[in-house]
Amino acid sequence: MRNKFFIILFSLGIFSMAQYADEYTGGLNIKFNEDGSKHLRFISWGQFWAQDVEGSSPNDGISVRRARVLMYAQISQRFMILTHFGLNSLNDNNLSPTGKNGDAQLFLHDAWGEFNVIPELQVGAGLHYWNGISRLNSASTLNFLTMDNNRSSWSTLGLTDQFARHLGIYAKGKIGKLEYRASVNDVLTNSLDGDANTVLESGQEAYLGKALLNEGKYAYSGYFEYQFLDSESNFLPYKVGTYLGTKKVLNVGAGFFYHPDGIAFNNAGTLEAEDVSHIGADVFYDSPIGSSGGAITAYAGYQNSKMGEDYLNGRIYGNGGQFYGHVGYLIPKSAEENKFRNRIQPYVAYSHRDFKGLIEPAKELRAGANWYIDGQNAKLTVEYQKAFDLPENQNDQITIQAMIFL
Repeated sequence: MRNKFFIILFSLGIFSMAQYADEYTGGLNIKFNEDGSKHLRFISWGQFWAQDVEGSSPNDGISVRRARVLMYAQISQRFMILTHFGLNSLNDNNLSPTGKNGDAQLFLHDAWGEFNVIPELQVGAGLHYWNGISRLNSASTLNFLTMDNNRSSWSTLGLTDQFARHLGIYAKGKIGKLEYRASVNDVLTNSLDGDANTVLESGQEAYLGKALLNEGKYAYSGYFEYQFLDSESNFLPYKVGTYLGTKKVLNVGAGFFYHPDGIAFNNAGTLEAEDVSHIGADVFYDSPIGSSGGAITAYAGYQNSKMGEDYLNGRIYGNGGQFYGHVGYLIPKSAEENKFRNRIQPYVAYSHRDFKGLIEPAKELRAGANWYIDGQNAKLTVEYQKAFDLPENQNDQITIQAMIFL
């Protein structure tokens, strides 16, 4: 395992060094007037993984974790349209001989239109990412502190939405230092638990209230946070993971997700519906430290989920409570022309999920480091993950990521 790890590390290091973005001045932006108020903006990024999982695992090897293109356009400050497409987790097990089949193809991630009613209120509709519950449930994939998001924080992914995106209407805005977002969404019919043809055994629960009972058509969500120090942008829904000391941020937030009749339960041959709810609270802190460019990033959140009685979807979703937290430190450096070039940021993260359906709580520790070759535009990340509730031959892995975004 160790030899393979260093071979992959060297290979990806050469690869990412050859393609890093040397300059980034606002991204790829087409202006249609002099002041740029009418414009079309493009963002493109790729994340490339190499994993070594203890024991035999289909995740071993090279994969394209994400390959995305996002674009949005405005011809007036009152209107905006956004489209986001790409693929996730392309690997040797889902590649197709001609690229036409398989389960890792290009698909639509976001597509919404938005109208600016007043400065404190914007409303929109479509396939959107204005989620509730917690900050991590709306995390940006461009600037994670850790290698990837805490999977269980995307608490509705694949159960009521398409990769954490709902079809619905939303309202969002800022009132002073209070930022808010709320939405009403049409829930998908085909979930990770099955579809309208799924048969539940007696005593079995599944997230199929809409598919099997024609119940639970809509879900409701919201997230509210108070920004004590610097203000964060809410032009787009994607929450920043680390600012590398460019802001001094202290936010306290709380959110919810409510889906009536979301769970279908076979009660001795009779299908019954049960409500689903998630309630979360969290705190986020990011601040420079000292005068040499050091910075700290920290996050902690607690969530309580009501999902039937003993409902489980793997170790990720379930009925009960969960805690997640992480902290990272950007190591100071001497002043140079570009203070974000060749920076190191070690971090550690811990997740604890105490779901009623588990024999014991799911507990995971992650430790790693980001090497910012050229800020967030080109970085290399190495992360070790240890699960304390899994068997010895399945409980640890090393992942290396090379990321470029322009």
